Amino acid sequence: MLHRHAKAACAAFAAVGALVLAGLPGSANAAPPTAADTAGIGQASPELLRAMQRDLGVTAGQATARLANEAEAGAVAGRLQNALGRDFAGAWVQGADSRTLTVATADAADVTAIRAQGARALVVPHTLKQLDAALAKIDKAAAGKAATAVPVRFVDVRANKVTLQAVRQSDAKALVAAAGVDASAVRIEKSAQQPRPLYDIRGGDAYYMNGSGRCSVGFAITRGTQQGFATAGHCGRAGTTTTGFNRVAQGSFQASTFPGRDTAWVATNANWTATPNVAGSSVQVAGSTQAAVGASVCRSGSTTGWHCGTIQQHNTSVTYPEGTITGVTRTSVCAEPGDSGGSFISGSQAQGVTSGGSGNCRSGGTTFYQPINPLLQGYGLTLKTTTDPGPGPGPGPGEPPGGTWAAGTVYATGAQVTYGGATYRCLQGHQAQSGWEPPNAPALWERA
Repeated sequence: MLHRHAKAACAAFAAVGALVLAGLPGSANAAPPTAADTAGIGQASPELLRAMQRDLGVTAGQATARLANEAEAGAVAGRLQNALGRDFAGAWVQGADSRTLTVATADAADVTAIRAQGARALVVPHTLKQLDAALAKIDKAAAGKAATAVPVRFVDVRANKVTLQAVRQSDAKALVAAAGVDASAVRIEKSAQQPRPLYDIRGGDAYYMNGSGRCSVGFAITRGTQQGFATAGHCGRAGTTTTGFNRVAQGSFQASTFPGRDTAWVATNANWTATPNVAGSSVQVAGSTQAAVGASVCRSGSTTGWHCGTIQQHNTSVTYPEGTITGVTRTSVCAEPGDSGGSFISGSQAQGVTSGGSGNCRSGGTTFYQPINPLLQGYGLTLKTTTDPGPGPGPGPGEPPGGTWAAGTVYATGAQVTYGGATYRCLQGHQAQSGWEPPNAPALWERA
């Protein structure tokens, strides 16, 4: 949830360049909470802001402005995605302070509507649904040798292509031909990267699997009265026991998926308490609103600590030596063995758990994370967040809160719910929580 000083903090951010506040309903009125309020930008910790300055090459002012602008951009992009329907071809932010939002469409008639929301319009030949479908066909055709020869495959909305990374172009071309995908929708990049999961068999801190292998805690969760944490599936199988950073008995893996996805959760014993903190610092999780392509994102892991970068692509497929996983997010953040399972966060919004990658934090690299919302939904988990219900008027006098909206449910962009007798449509993927009811969170919901 949100601290009540967030609105005052975000008003200061707006002065250094908030994105399109004039384009948001009611933004001229101080009463409704802004997207930055809902995202808890005022809770961004000093550790995270310092890491952003170091890794993204921005000033302190640009770092705070960037987080506020990215929150506003996500709301505008979600509103336009719902409005454009099947014509929508993706959205992304750019610039040192993420001031520019670009929205792509396959129909030139949409340009006026996009510009009216303060965004840059780009007309492209392929819709996002067409690119997603093409990637799905390529993934289906990629098996065995074909998958390892072309280990990274993703939808790149900025290029309006499905991009394949391979050592040899001939391998990628053969895969495209086998999938029967239109070559005009595909781009091939030469790359020697060979991604691998980021676990490490050595002593250290964080948590240990069966007393030996080491990974990193992702985010604290609850499942009913049971406490625990989300982490990467390749770190352990159901039944694997864990000990904490202090080698004290901690719990065991309850469910794990890898390959296919890279998800797992650990139930802890009564000696361990779920908190919204990340890495034992002042960084706290306020929610799980998904950040846009181009947005800044930071990672905390037990080997390398805090490092930041940007989201390069959602919906990425990557083949490790153990097999292929799909639906992960590709980032420019570095990571090293032992960081697996650790937290990816944008501002105060949980994004996902570290899966794997290539490179290191000395020369740089690429890291993939498993998005947190599908993980929560798949296992029926609730993210542990801060407890302040934040700004918002709550239901009006005599307004019944009922309807289909429910705290703890994971909603995707475009999902519809009812609340207080009205119908709402989701603008940004997130796990609902008390204080984020549709009338209270215009950055997450619009009236349908």
